[in-house]
Amino acid sequence: MKTSATLNLDTRQNLEFADFSIAQILFGDLNRNLQIVEQAAGVQINARGNILSIQGKKHSVDLAVTVLDQLYGLIQKGYPVFSQDIAFALKILSSSPQTHLEEIFLDRVYITSKNRVVSPKSVSQKHYIEAIRHNDIVFGIGPAGTGKTYLAVAMAVSALTAKQVQSIILTRPAVEAGEKLGFLPGDMAQKVDPYLRPLLDALNDMLGREKTQEFMERGIIEVAPLAFMRGRTLNDAFIILDEAQNTTREQMKMFLTRIGFDSKAVVTGDITQIDLPNGNPSGLIEAKKILSKIKGIEFSQFNRSDVVRHPLVQGIIQAYELQSKNTSRKSSRK
Repeated sequence: MKTSATLNLDTRQNLEFADFSIAQILFGDLNRNLQIVEQAAGVQINARGNILSIQGKKHSVDLAVTVLDQLYGLIQKGYPVFSQDIAFALKILSSSPQTHLEEIFLDRVYITSKNRVVSPKSVSQKHYIEAIRHNDIVFGIGPAGTGKTYLAVAMAVSALTAKQVQSIILTRPAVEAGEKLGFLPGDMAQKVDPYLRPLLDALNDMLGREKTQEFMERGIIEVAPLAFMRGRTLNDAFIILDEAQNTTREQMKMFLTRIGFDSKAVVTGDITQIDLPNGNPSGLIEAKKILSKIKGIEFSQFNRSDVVRHPLVQGIIQAYELQSKNTSRKSSRK
């Protein structure tokens, strides 16, 4: 690719891509991908054949050029770039211009039953995956929609497939999120199903419903409330504790001391959504305070910029954070 630039208040760079067919994939149907870059980076892009002319403020043009250049390289290496990938790429490179997208997007964690590649979509997700690979206990802490649980399940299924572990155990504390559900009908499995459904959904997405059911019937995969972990020693297993902000101090200690030989544990939670009754302190918050210096335990922190759900989710999280800060300020003035 060749570049040329004229440095004025408005900068223009011309990009020429060697492979026209790959360039067309990059541009998207009716240049839709270029329109995403235009709107997000605040530039104007004109396409003629395999040549792009990009105009705008220098920092905006530089961002657009870097994004398009790196996405072109990803497509050359067989990565299927979708519109959401362009949004992720813009977000990553706008905050970390020196980042190489290949190191993130080409890190294949797992390929789902529907042949969808699970890979990190942010720098924080990449660090999280690396932490899981190199530590026996990892805490993923951050808001909803940052991929904490989904990536942990993907890593668990990948470890099981590679025979690094013999079983997967997924657990959550059975705490009602601000609602009184009453006495649920049915047997034990039916009673706890609503609490564990998000974990089952992730498993079904990874393996397919039939394979997930088969593994559960054979005891290879176990999905159970946290209370069921008491008194056990979990060897050769990949264990995930989800919604850990709703654990008490005693429950967190109980869970972490269940870890046996050749096992790996991932603890995920959002400390802004604690549903413990009577203002009880969160075991997740305490664990972060007292365990952060232990070798072999790593904490990965996510924030709203790591949200990979619908774009509105990031805005919603930001609005609630702002409201909480304003409330705290008013309280401190009283």
